[in-house]
Amino acid sequence: MRIVIAGGHGRIALRLERLLSAGGHEAVGLIRRPEQAEDLRAAGAEPVVLDLESASVEEVAAVLEGADAAVFAAGAGPDSGAARKDTVDRGAAVLFADAAERAGVRRFVVVSSMGADADHPGDEVFDAYLRAKGAADDAVRARTGLDWTVLRPGTLLDDAGTGLVRLEARTGRGTVPRDDVAAVLAELVESPGTAGLTLELVTGPTPVTVAAKDVAGN
Repeated sequence: MRIVIAGGHGRIALRLERLLSAGGHEAVGLIRRPEQAEDLRAAGAEPVVLDLESASVEEVAAVLEGADAAVFAAGAGPDSGAARKDTVDRGAAVLFADAAERAGVRRFVVVSSMGADADHPGDEVFDAYLRAKGAADDAVRARTGLDWTVLRPGTLLDDAGTGLVRLEARTGRGTVPRDDVAAVLAELVESPGTAGLTLELVTGPTPVTVAAKDVAGN
């Protein structure tokens, strides 16, 4: 499969690219800065420099042309303000979905956040982040031209992955290593039975491959 990943230099995305490459897939990562390209190549991915905050739908669709799946893993980052939560976490996600539809790429997986809600109250930057993620999720889920899956991990950790998770419509609060988020994403990309599902993810008792199969079609 050819899989295009928005936010290709992110900590989850780089892990995902390594997994996809090791599994024989062709991973393509969208990055904002040319100096990030070598990190993607080291992960086995093809880097494409394209800023989703300024690119047109046509430009993004051209990169997606011929892809089998698209993964939105971009984010404004922890040091960004509320304005960029809207332009990246919401706006770039909507643009990427528009481009996927235009390019005819149906399989579309979104890395969201537990607690994402377009109506989330509060004036802090994290509140703006949850609203942006929620609005992006709503925009993607409204599309009939995409076979979408929305993944909402709990609090992200840089600890080594365990390979054991809970992947359900509702898991409750918890933590999960980025290694395991990437492993779940790799499974979801190849699990069309999870289309139409919004799933929460935390560390749990079930091997990643089993968890993905269990939830498929539910």
